[in-house]
Amino acid sequence: MSVFPATAAAKSAGRRSPTSTARPAPRGQRTAYWFIAPLGLGFAVFYFWPMIQTFYFSFTKFGPFGGHTWTGTDNYARVLRDVTVWQALGNTLIYCGIGLLALPLAIVVAALLNRRGLRGVAVYRALYFVPFVTLPVAVGLVWNWLYSGDFGLLNEILGWFGVDRHYWVSDPSTAVLAIGAVMVWSTTGYYLVIFMAGIKSIPQDYYEAAELDGAGALRRFFTITLPLLSPTLFFASVICMIQSLQTFDLIYIMMGEKNPAVGDTQSVVGLFYKWAFIENAQGAAAALAFLLMLLIAGLTYLQFRLQRKWVHYG
Repeated sequence: MSVFPATAAAKSAGRRSPTSTARPAPRGQRTAYWFIAPLGLGFAVFYFWPMIQTFYFSFTKFGPFGGHTWTGTDNYARVLRDVTVWQALGNTLIYCGIGLLALPLAIVVAALLNRRGLRGVAVYRALYFVPFVTLPVAVGLVWNWLYSGDFGLLNEILGWFGVDRHYWVSDPSTAVLAIGAVMVWSTTGYYLVIFMAGIKSIPQDYYEAAELDGAGALRRFFTITLPLLSPTLFFASVICMIQSLQTFDLIYIMMGEKNPAVGDTQSVVGLFYKWAFIENAQGAAAALAFLLMLLIAGLTYLQFRLQRKWVHYG
């Protein structure tokens, strides 16, 4: 007797089985929609609708007593012609490049903290993470004191080696680098926690096999840890880039409004704040914000395209 009819009948019964998960029941779909409805509503109200409003206001000009008039593309023309916009964009890209330096630093520290037999890992992890959860206002005030050219601790330490005092955040040649160093210091702990979790997910069998083959710690790091950590590194690079391009509060606190180098350190978001809340140019500020959103979206898309060549999900 042939088994094919029985097999066909079994497949048919499997398709008619009420417990089959190939296609969820309509009631289950409705339940899932109810669960995601609060998040979807919040996204629509606080993200999607403001984005549409910003795009609309970028074509308008606000009056001194409220109200707005349609001006077409005049705001975008102002943004593209304004020299301060390009200077702020250059500063923002520099901040982004410096901020990305936190990733290799966090990877190295995470690899060192994941060594076998190391005690007090939780304490080190907490100490590195504390700067990230500290308010930017407090971070900026503390580092302003450290950078002070008159009584700063950094100048005191450099004075022991014969280095003259320097006004780090008042000199345009060093202000951007000084702020970038604080950005790296304050965000390294966040990426450290992410990379430590990524390294923990790598099977130890790979390290043991490589160690039996005579591979040293440095070779195991470059041939096992880095390739298998590439998905985590890709995620962290996207987050780091977006955060760096949106940096504002730390710069505002450290530079203030009377610093002679405030114009040389201004970011795109800082210029948006100046136009929208000080110069009452909300239309131009909306155009600047929308162009910044397009820049972030374009760079993120580029990262997703390039990740196919260096991210390994195996």
